[in-house]
Amino acid sequence: MKKMKGSGNYLKNQVRKNLAKAAVCLLLFLFIFSVSSVEALLTFSFGVLEALGFAFSVILLAGFYYFLHQFRIYGAGWSGEKEVVKLLESKLSDDYIILNDLYLRGGGGDIDHVVLAPSGVFVLETKNWSGEITCNGDEWRRSGREDYKGSPSRQVKRNVATIRRIIDFAPELRSLGVWVEGIVVFTNNHAKLHINNPTVMILKLAQLPSQIASHQSQAHYSPSQLDAIGREILKQKR
Repeated sequence: MKKMKGSGNYLKNQVRKNLAKAAVCLLLFLFIFSVSSVEALLTFSFGVLEALGFAFSVILLAGFYYFLHQFRIYGAGWSGEKEVVKLLESKLSDDYIILNDLYLRGGGGDIDHVVLAPSGVFVLETKNWSGEITCNGDEWRRSGREDYKGSPSRQVKRNVATIRRIIDFAPELRSLGVWVEGIVVFTNNHAKLHINNPTVMILKLAQLPSQIASHQSQAHYSPSQLDAIGREILKQKR
């Protein structure tokens, strides 16, 4: 499998940014809290400046935990995406092209992977979730997260619509009638899936390469056509 140059680093950048922000918040918290505490001990008083320092310390500590939480979320997603790339590269030939971690104009959000295959285009939504996961149509539930409101199937359908729109708006690609399908992929071995009436294909990671390789369609896209599709998608990067 070939990687197309120009794929994004959205998740990687988010991991680094949130880790850096968490570190800054922690360092500032330690500095301000220590200065305020020393000042209070030396003066045996707790005045306005000490109170402001304490309040600012609380804000910084809250910021530290928030950015650390975001770092863990993006880190888990990044880890899952790397597992997808590693497996597909080992199982699929150079007839296939992969674009990773795309943040495109026109909505749809971050697209984890787009696989350009001789039989069509696969848009992948990767989830590194563990535990009990239930899907009823487009409604999803995760064990221990009763307030979870997200829907990976709706997300991947929005991303499919974005990719289709990009292809259909390109004059040189419009006549190809490119087939595009979305797949939700679970990379965590501890994910226990309960699927009922899914609106998109839902797979475990180990199932993904064979599903892509075995797909049959009436059309067959040449390497140059796949390269043109990939370049057109990358033009829409933010």
